[in-house]
This record gives sequence, structure tokens and C-alpha cells, in this order.
Amino acid sequence: MSRRSGQNGYIERSGNWYVVRFWQDVVGQDKRKHLRVRICPCSGPDLLNRSERKRKAREIIAASKADTAEYFEKVQAANHVGTGTTFRQQAELWLEHMKNRKRQPIASSTYHTWWSCLYRWLLPKLGDLPLSDVDNDPVRELVSEMSASGKLGAKSILEYIKVVKAVVASAKDAKTRKPLFPVVWDDEYLDLPVVAKKDQNRPAFDGKIVTAVIADAKRRWAQMLFVLSAATGVRIGETLGLEIQHLVDDCRILTIRQKVRHCKVEPYLKTDNAYRDVDVHPDVAKMLKAFIGNRTSGFVFCTRNAKPLSDSDILNRHLHPALAKLGQKQAGHHAFRRFRVSWLRRQRCPADLRHSWLGHAGRSVEDDYDRLREDVEFRQHVVKEIGLGFELPTEELRCKVVTETGDLYRNF
Repeated sequence: MSRRSGQNGYIERSGNWYVVRFWQDVVGQDKRKHLRVRICPCSGPDLLNRSERKRKAREIIAASKADTAEYFEKVQAANHVGTGTTFRQQAELWLEHMKNRKRQPIASSTYHTWWSCLYRWLLPKLGDLPLSDVDNDPVRELVSEMSASGKLGAKSILEYIKVVKAVVASAKDAKTRKPLFPVVWDDEYLDLPVVAKKDQNRPAFDGKIVTAVIADAKRRWAQMLFVLSAATGVRIGETLGLEIQHLVDDCRILTIRQKVRHCKVEPYLKTDNAYRDVDVHPDVAKMLKAFIGNRTSGFVFCTRNAKPLSDSDILNRHLHPALAKLGQKQAGHHAFRRFRVSWLRRQRCPADLRHSWLGHAGRSVEDDYDRLREDVEFRQHVVKEIGLGFELPTEELRCKVVTETGDLYRNF
């Protein structure tokens, strides 16, 4: 493009019209196309003089964008990707690449989330468009339809649009790795919604709710699971992925090394910081040791066939019914984790230990220097002093809960 000096066009008479001839690049062709556009009639009131014809010819060429670098690069990019490459085709290539790449492949949960984003909303609206045409205009219409449907919250719409941007940006030149279709996304023009904290649903339990939920558990394993979740703040997938071999020092330490998703073991965690050792309060460790009994292998929480439990079954059959009895809104397993975070902050737990137990990254250079998390004796002293923030299940507690809440626990 840098070798092209621009075009003034060639003006000639063709029949009863003055026309301008010029060259323009065409998608799918290596050679440029010779175009001819009318300027004015050769006679009559609309006839233009010579200088006016030259001015209008330049305006016609400028309007066609035949001489602009942006148009040239767009055509070259389309020819490089392939004529007729659609957003659907590029999205499928991008998703498979993100899943199978050697450098930081996405987790299966992320894959299914993005797959759902594409096939529920994005592909039906943008799938058949050429990739080069997916810019602010069609995406603005998509945002408008999402908002008008009332089915998606502000946060969900933002995440869907992030997927659109990622798909378009994934088309790159094989050598230079520059984007073939660079788009300056204008969030103001797209009219993207603003996510307000008050609109985000982040339910969390308090100590009384945790105590009551634990007391309501009909199964011993469910009770132990709720106690461990509230006492450690470990994610539900990591809890279900615990095996007997991951319990160290008489169950005083949980070594988090894997997780379970959809009843299948995944030998990797959410982030590098998620690989950690979590200290357990001695009373909870004693309860956990009694729960395990004589078992020496297998999952801590499992089915009769020694398979991992389903987190959705735990929600639907145990946690949600307990919350309904207590008159509480539905909440997921993460509510236990938020409870633990709140309790650790309230007890002024050292920040580096809090980040380590929860699997979060440090927030300063000092966190990289600090070796406090390697002091096992100090960690176990802190976890004992901090306490639990809820009551462990006892027969007296069950009777107390029954008295306060009515005949909710008559099945015990």
C-alpha cells in the first residue's frame, strides 16, 4: 500500500455521461478491479464544467475508500483468512484452539461457559456474517437485543461481548501475528450496561445460618461436608476432589491438588495459587478423622460405588431444602466460602495466611518475600485462635434448633 501514490481517476466521455475510471481491491481476488462511475450528464442543467468534474471524481474515489490503507488491509486480511470466512467458522476454530493449546489451555468449565455463550446468543445473531463485518454496528444491535430480552443481567452481557471481541481478535497474520481485523471497540457506542455492585448476586451466610444448615443435614457426609466448607473456605470442587491421601497430620492439613467437576476428576486447579495446604481447626480435624474411620484410600466424600459426589445433587437435595426451611434465599456452595472470608477478616487474620488458605494471589511484593505460610506450627496456632464462627453439630444443638425453629427437624 505504501507504494501506491493514490488515484485521481481518469475522466472520459461514455455515451451521454462523463465517467471516472479507477482501480479498487476486491475481496477474494489478487488483482484489482477497474471501476467506472458516472459523474454527470454530457448536457443539460446537471452538466459540470471541467474543474467541477475533477473535484467530483476525487470525491467519488474518496467515498469508495479505494485509496485508504484501512480498506486495503481489510481486503488483504479477508483474502488471507479465506473468502467467505464467517464469524461462526472463526469462533469454532478459536474455541478449539483455546481448549487444546499447550500454553495455558482453558479449563473445561471455561470451555463450556464460552460454548454456551456462542450457541445461545452469539452465533444465531452473528454467525453468518463475514468476520470482516463484525464490528461495532452489528454488535451494538446484539447488545440491544440482549438487554431488551430481559433474560441476561448486565454482567452476563459484558461477558458475552468479551467473547465476541476475542473471536475477532483471534484472526491473526501467520507471520507477523498482527490482528487481521483490528477493531476499535467503542463501549459507549455499543451502549454496554454498567455492572453495579448492588446488582450482583453474591449471597453469603452468617454464623447462625451455617449452624442451622449443619444441624439440618440428614446425612452424616452432608453434615461433614458443610462443616469442612465453612471451616476452611475451600471451593466445592476442591472439597469433592479430596482423597484420603490428601489429609495430613491427623487431618489437621488439607493438601489441595485436584478438583471434581461433573463427577469427574480434573488433575488441575483454577489457578497456580489454588495449589496449597489448608490448615483445619483441631475440633474439625477430630470430627473429620472420626468421619473417615478406618478408610485408607479413596475420596473423602463419595458415593456407594466410591465415585465422586455431584455438587448439583448436594445443592438440590440438601443445601437448598435446608435454606428453604429456614426461610432463606437459595445460595450456592460459594456462600460458605464468603462466610469464611468474612470471618477471617473479622478476626484480623494475617493477610498472607488468608490469601494462602483461600488460594488467592498476593497483592504486593512483600507477599513474594514472606515465608510465614511455610511455618506450619504458627499456621495451626492461628487457625485455632481464630476459631470457626459457628457451632459444631451436637445433640444439644439439634434440640436447640428444633426449639427455635419449630418442628423443622422432626426427621432426625
